[in-house]
Amino acid sequence: MPSTEYPTTHALLARYQRNRARSAALFSLLSDDAYYSRPIALRHPIVFYEGHLPGFSFNALVKTALGQPGIDPALERLFARGIDPHESSGGTSTTALEWPSRAEVRAFADDADRRVVEALRHAPLDQPGHPLLDQREVVFAILEHEEMHQETLLYLWHRLPFAQKRAPSDYRPHTDGTVPAHEWCRVPAGRAALGVDKTAVPFSWDNERPAYSVDVPAFSIERHDVTNARFMAFVEAGGYGDARWWTPEDWTWVQSEEREHPLVWERADDAWYWRGMFARIPLPLSWPVYVSGAEAAAFARWQGDRLPTEAEFMRAAYGSDAGERPHPWGDAAPSPAHGVFDFTSWDPHPAGSHSVGASAWGVEDLVGNGWEWTSTPFAPFPGFAPIPSYPEYSADFFDGEHLVMKGASIATAADLLRPTFRNWFRRRYPYVHATFRCARSD
Repeated sequence: MPSTEYPTTHALLARYQRNRARSAALFSLLSDDAYYSRPIALRHPIVFYEGHLPGFSFNALVKTALGQPGIDPALERLFARGIDPHESSGGTSTTALEWPSRAEVRAFADDADRRVVEALRHAPLDQPGHPLLDQREVVFAILEHEEMHQETLLYLWHRLPFAQKRAPSDYRPHTDGTVPAHEWCRVPAGRAALGVDKTAVPFSWDNERPAYSVDVPAFSIERHDVTNARFMAFVEAGGYGDARWWTPEDWTWVQSEEREHPLVWERADDAWYWRGMFARIPLPLSWPVYVSGAEAAAFARWQGDRLPTEAEFMRAAYGSDAGERPHPWGDAAPSPAHGVFDFTSWDPHPAGSHSVGASAWGVEDLVGNGWEWTSTPFAPFPGFAPIPSYPEYSADFFDGEHLVMKGASIATAADLLRPTFRNWFRRRYPYVHATFRCARSD
């Protein structure tokens, strides 16, 4: 059920400061020579994000919503917005000489932080009827923007050479665990709430609005995410070399990228490895496989099944005989016992190792351990209207090329674990921490 308990101004300030501390901790993991590197060609170089996170918050809250003076117009424009280019483009080329020095970036970030904190402490943030401050909308927008970008940082860091990262002293991948049995859970027909009204929750993005629900016929869904062990069968069967399992566009991508296995798998000395955050480790067969939406759909076709729709995921995750739940497991606040999220691990855990987080129908790991691909194109719900604090947030991606993703990854902040939250990526984007499970119609 939606929550209408509104956080205090003190709680919002604490959340902002917690976000900034987490971002600083993530940047502290990198060596100096990584700062201007671009580990993923489709994203900005790392320098951009150290300025973008506080710069976006300053631009949205202090300058736009409160109408206060700026800091540096050139830097505010430079760090204004990240992009999501097509996979066929490597993005615009940049060099270290085209970006400010790190000292300049940090000075700008510190000034932006100071101004944002001052506004959170003293400015009139809840102004009914104001396009940006009604229900303190822009405040929530900047908080969730940084939390979402922390996931971006993590999968960028994942692609960096290990020599450019400093592993925490307690880094110990959870490689123990057996591959869970391949089981199916039947989900009876019922109603699934996909959207929510703005006034029903403290905050929601425009793509979550307005309230919208659909009937979902009975179906079956796999109890566990597809593991590396199960996906290995597809690889060994020549799945990446057989056009039957791919759409024409996906097949072109597989061939042009010379893709033969998931991006995080590596082959050396006739053995398979997983590229962990800080080390290459023998492939943990019990972990959920991380793949693009194209690879997930190809595996499902090979198995004779399909990916679940967004509505089916919602029904499997939050439905029950007694009505819809706020979390798959019920009313209890999210905790490490329920799943792997909120930066409690740098890598996934074995599938099925958090059974206490199972849904009413027995489906496990629906929240945490990896975003889950659905077959539903990212599109607006009936009655959609762009969010004033970030009007291009969703509307720019209603292009039929992005798929809805549900659940949460290892790096999804606990504050984002609401049922209606929607993530989305292009189906051929292989970098995000994303897995999947298959579904069948009854």
